[in-house]
Amino acid sequence: MKDDIEITPALLVQAYCAGVFPMAEDAGSETLFWVDPPVRGIIPIDGFHVSRSLKKRIRSGCYTASRNQCFSRVMAECARRDVTWINPQIITLYTALHHQGIAHSQEIWRDGALVGGVYGLAIGGAFFGESMFSCATDGSKLALLALIAQLRGLGFTLFDTQFLTPHLASLGGVEISRAQYHRRLEAALAQSPRPFAPCPPYSLTQDMTQIS
Repeated sequence: MKDDIEITPALLVQAYCAGVFPMAEDAGSETLFWVDPPVRGIIPIDGFHVSRSLKKRIRSGCYTASRNQCFSRVMAECARRDVTWINPQIITLYTALHHQGIAHSQEIWRDGALVGGVYGLAIGGAFFGESMFSCATDGSKLALLALIAQLRGLGFTLFDTQFLTPHLASLGGVEISRAQYHRRLEAALAQSPRPFAPCPPYSLTQDMTQIS
């Protein structure tokens, strides 16, 4: 569903509240189109699956997590792939929303290096996951675990992943119908969880305790 109307940060927020989101055909595209999938991917806030291997990686003590410490770097890493729907307009829009306190990033570090991350929008009690990346084994899984733990602790009730991939399904992701999604979205938007605040690097072991 393509639209010639100028997409502003404010319009983007309205679109998410209505259950649709934008994408670009590729990184070089100069236009965006709206997406309203017939089925929606979500990860239940209380349904994240932590495998034995992921628990072992966390217990190694080699990884730390942070929030909103390098949003632009996380977006850039998410866009750094052969096929991407993240174009310059997407980067500009979400960066503006980050400055407004609506778009957020969750980062994973190892030995001072950024090895995984995820970014998205927090509106009401809903978090709309946009993209994630990993440049070390399980980097994106660790980012999602840290994010879900944060959302659970703050009182969020909906984590929207847009689509369901095998990777997300292995972490507890499920598909629901458009109608079910809109009902959950309406309920989540009416809620007022505690704000998603920046946080410097901290041990991932505390997040695993909260998720388990």
